Amino acid sequence: MGLRNHIRQHRARLEWTQEDLARRVGVRRQTVLAIEKGHYVPSALLAFKIARELGVPVEGLFELRPEEEGVP
Repeated sequence: MGLRNHIRQHRARLEWTQEDLARRVGVRRQTVLAIEKGHYVPSALLAFKIARELGVPVEGLFELRPEEEGVP
């Protein structure tokens, strides 16, 4: 299973940069970038902080997706 997220879309809606969101949730901009690209799975605490700051439920921000065949 993989984790897909909609952080970039919600940031765009609020006209926030990655740096804006990072500062609000207490991480570095590179962490937000890695999460958005799917290279890093945030802790539950960080996922809830991001969802709260973006004003969406955590289940509306993150979703599990099945892995494609042949892709680990």
